[in-house]
Amino acid sequence: MELIADKKDRITWHLACHQSDVPEEGGACALIEGKQIAIFHFTRRGEWYATDNECPHRQQMALSRGMIGSQQGEPKVACPFHKKTFSLKDGSCLSGEEYKIKTYPILVKDGLVYIGI
Repeated sequence: MELIADKKDRITWHLACHQSDVPEEGGACALIEGKQIAIFHFTRRGEWYATDNECPHRQQMALSRGMIGSQQGEPKVACPFHKKTFSLKDGSCLSGEEYKIKTYPILVKDGLVYIGI
Protein backbone atom coordinates (compact mmCIF):
# COMPACT_ATOMS: atom_id res chain seq x y z
CA MET A 1 0.00 0.00 0.00
CA GLU A 2 1.48 3.40 -0.98
CA LEU A 3 0.45 6.89 0.01
CA ILE A 4 1.97 9.98 -1.58
CA ALA A 5 2.21 13.10 0.60
CA ASP A 6 3.61 15.13 -2.30
CA LYS A 7 5.70 14.38 -5.38
CA LYS A 8 8.93 14.06 -3.33
CA ASP A 9 7.58 12.09 -0.36
CA ARG A 10 6.36 8.56 -0.94
CA ILE A 11 5.37 6.36 1.94
CA THR A 12 5.01 2.64 1.42
CA TRP A 13 3.11 0.97 4.25
CA HIS A 14 4.44 -2.44 5.26
CA LEU A 15 2.49 -4.92 7.34
CA ALA A 16 4.61 -5.38 10.47
CA CYS A 17 2.50 -7.57 12.75
CA HIS A 18 -0.84 -8.09 14.42
CA GLN A 19 -1.75 -5.55 17.08
CA SER A 20 -1.81 -8.40 19.64
CA ASP A 21 1.87 -9.21 18.86
CA VAL A 22 2.99 -6.03 20.66
CA PRO A 23 2.70 -6.22 24.44
CA GLU A 24 0.69 -3.56 26.22
CA GLU A 25 2.98 -0.83 27.60
CA GLY A 26 5.89 -2.45 25.77
CA GLY A 27 7.65 -3.08 22.51
CA ALA A 28 8.33 -5.65 19.82
CA CYS A 29 10.57 -5.83 16.77
CA ALA A 30 9.77 -6.39 13.09
CA LEU A 31 12.10 -6.86 10.13
CA ILE A 32 11.03 -4.55 7.30
CA GLU A 33 13.07 -4.05 4.14
CA GLY A 34 16.09 -5.53 5.93
CA LYS A 35 15.78 -3.08 8.86
CA GLN A 36 14.93 -3.94 12.43
CA ILE A 37 12.07 -1.64 13.45
CA ALA A 38 11.01 -1.31 17.09
CA ILE A 39 7.26 -0.92 17.62
CA PHE A 40 5.90 0.49 20.88
CA HIS A 41 2.35 0.48 22.26
CA PHE A 42 1.47 2.95 25.00
CA THR A 43 -1.81 1.31 25.93
CA ARG A 44 -2.77 3.78 28.65
CA ARG A 45 -2.18 6.70 26.26
CA GLY A 46 -3.68 4.95 23.22
CA GLU A 47 -0.52 5.72 21.20
CA TRP A 48 1.78 3.75 18.90
CA TYR A 49 5.35 4.57 17.84
CA ALA A 50 8.00 3.05 15.59
CA THR A 51 11.76 3.64 15.59
CA ASP A 52 14.99 1.98 14.59
CA ASN A 53 15.71 -0.92 16.91
CA GLU A 54 19.41 -0.06 17.08
CA CYS A 55 20.64 2.08 19.96
CA PRO A 56 23.25 4.42 18.44
CA HIS A 57 25.27 4.52 21.67
CA ARG A 58 26.78 1.05 21.26
CA GLN A 59 25.07 -0.08 18.03
CA GLN A 60 23.08 -2.77 19.82
CA MET A 61 19.73 -4.01 18.48
CA ALA A 62 17.84 -3.63 21.72
CA LEU A 63 15.46 -0.67 21.83
CA SER A 64 12.34 -2.82 21.34
CA ARG A 65 13.16 -4.42 24.72
CA GLY A 66 13.64 -1.05 26.43
CA MET A 67 11.43 0.48 29.08
CA ILE A 68 8.89 3.00 27.84
CA GLY A 69 7.58 5.95 29.78
CA SER A 70 7.47 9.72 29.55
CA GLN A 71 9.69 12.62 30.45
CA GLN A 72 7.83 15.88 30.99
CA GLY A 73 5.01 14.53 28.83
CA GLU A 74 7.35 13.35 26.04
CA PRO A 75 6.97 9.62 25.26
CA LYS A 76 10.35 7.91 25.49
CA VAL A 77 12.19 4.60 25.43
CA ALA A 78 15.28 3.77 27.52
CA CYS A 79 17.89 1.41 26.09
CA PRO A 80 17.91 -1.70 28.31
CA PHE A 81 21.72 -1.81 28.39
CA HIS A 82 23.00 1.72 29.09
CA LYS A 83 19.76 3.60 29.85
CA LYS A 84 20.15 6.23 27.12
CA THR A 85 16.65 7.63 26.58
CA PHE A 86 15.14 8.68 23.26
CA SER A 87 12.01 10.61 22.28
CA LEU A 88 9.57 8.37 20.45
CA LYS A 89 8.19 11.41 18.62
CA ASP A 90 11.34 12.76 16.97
CA GLY A 91 14.13 10.34 17.97
CA SER A 92 16.23 12.90 19.85
CA CYS A 93 18.31 11.74 22.81
CA LEU A 94 16.76 12.92 26.07
CA SER A 95 19.87 11.96 28.08
CA GLY A 96 21.82 15.01 26.94
CA GLU A 97 23.99 13.32 24.31
CA GLU A 98 23.91 14.01 20.58
CA TYR A 99 22.62 10.56 19.61
CA LYS A 100 19.44 10.27 17.55
CA ILE A 101 17.27 7.41 16.33
CA LYS A 102 15.11 7.34 13.23
CA THR A 103 11.35 7.34 13.73
CA TYR A 104 8.74 5.97 11.33
CA PRO A 105 5.05 6.65 10.73
CA ILE A 106 2.81 3.93 12.11
CA LEU A 107 -0.76 2.97 11.30
CA VAL A 108 -2.96 0.55 13.23
CA LYS A 109 -6.04 -0.61 11.35
CA ASP A 110 -8.34 -3.60 11.73
CA GLY A 111 -5.99 -5.23 14.27
CA LEU A 112 -2.91 -4.94 12.03
CA VAL A 113 0.14 -2.71 12.49
CA TYR A 114 1.72 -1.02 9.46
CA ILE A 115 5.02 0.87 9.32
CA GLY A 116 5.65 3.57 6.73
CA ILE A 117 9.01 3.55 4.97
